[in-house]
Amino acid sequence: MTNSHHSSKQIQNVSSMQELLSIPFKEEVNALCWNRELNGDFLEIVEKLENEDNIIEINLEELSKLQLSSEGQLAREIILSDWKALSDHGASPVLNIIKHYERDDVLPFITTDVYSFHVDRSPIPTNTFLCTYYGETSEIVPNNQAIQKVLIPETREELKKLYSGDEEGFEAFLTEHFFDLHYQALPTSKIIKLGIGQLWRLAVDHPESRFLPCLHRAPLEKKGESRLLLIC
Repeated sequence: MTNSHHSSKQIQNVSSMQELLSIPFKEEVNALCWNRELNGDFLEIVEKLENEDNIIEINLEELSKLQLSSEGQLAREIILSDWKALSDHGASPVLNIIKHYERDDVLPFITTDVYSFHVDRSPIPTNTFLCTYYGETSEIVPNNQAIQKVLIPETREELKKLYSGDEEGFEAFLTEHFFDLHYQALPTSKIIKLGIGQLWRLAVDHPESRFLPCLHRAPLEKKGESRLLLIC
């Protein structure tokens, strides 16, 4: 998978960090992928740092202090290099070891957790960057192969029951509770699994954006296998 170049119209492949950071989105393209083969033992880093918590945030100091084999050191150098390039670009990288995220199953008719296809929204122009170094990888779906959950008639009816205000305020209510960020993949959709080690830049919904935001979700983790994810 990691070697394959993605052929979906929404994805543009790039060949360096510089291109990933600088090439603009255009027309249908709302995801850039720097496709690379990574050397190094990322599992060693996971095993040295994981604990009982479902999600651990690793800071650079902890990562730098780890006593690692030469393969583990290679992996660490890659993470530090990615971190530095993204930070220099103005992003705020977070390195997580994830057993699983919190599920949102309060409302039976709509889920709004990260396992649901969603877009990221920001008040200012920005991008989402992510790379899975180890474990199950994130997934994206083309925008024309999914429907906004709030537009599904049954779901909309249920949300209207939940909402108690006047008709004019309903859309604002949907936004306020982030219901409008979530999408349902169509039965015929072709879901794209991102590759291990690939660094991605995804379009975000912000006021100045001229491109559709990229629909993405967290994968269901394998039992007993944590993910090592850099995201910003």
